[in-house]
Amino acid sequence: PFGVGQTVTMGIVSATGRGGLGIEDYEDFIQTDAPINPGNSGGALVNDRGELIGINTAILSHGSGGNQGIGFAVPVNLARQVMDQILKNGKVTRAYLGVVPQDVTPAMAKAFGVKEQKGALVGDVSPNSPAQRAGLERGDIILDVNGKEVADANGLRMTISMMQPDSTVSFKILRDGNTRELTAKLGELEPPRGERASAEKPGS
Repeated sequence: PFGVGQTVTMGIVSATGRGGLGIEDYEDFIQTDAPINPGNSGGALVNDRGELIGINTAILSHGSGGNQGIGFAVPVNLARQVMDQILKNGKVTRAYLGVVPQDVTPAMAKAFGVKEQKGALVGDVSPNSPAQRAGLERGDIILDVNGKEVADANGLRMTISMMQPDSTVSFKILRDGNTRELTAKLGELEPPRGERASAEKPGS
């Protein structure tokens, strides 16, 4: 950091699963108050046993450019999955469902008769998407994926993004006050147009 050489700082993990920060499209950050300063990004976040648990990525600095005790690291399991895909395929592929998820607010929970603010509300369904073919509808609340509870919209995005295209997944949803099971075959998320052009014409 700041060009002074190798440096170690310490702190606590404040939270896991941080998202909605606008740093990346897919966010599942570990939050820590271990000081992360310019030059630390890409460094290791280790626990007190010396085990790698994350890769330091970003800080909230409010314009100061320095540490304010709120830093974010990519969890090591996510970093490993990305690394494995790059080594195997030369690129990262993400699964695609085709919904616009929203968090379940207290008002929504009351309107839908849900006791807890859990799950991801389907705000919209893309035409000809895996979600539409599976029968998901606008207003459904996705409660779990493959038996794993969905906490919120970001949790759903991360769960789907970590899966492989063409995999089959089951959903438990709430619709009209009743739970039901649906199955979908996931597609592949297309990269942004600029990335696709670069991949097609390396070096151009």
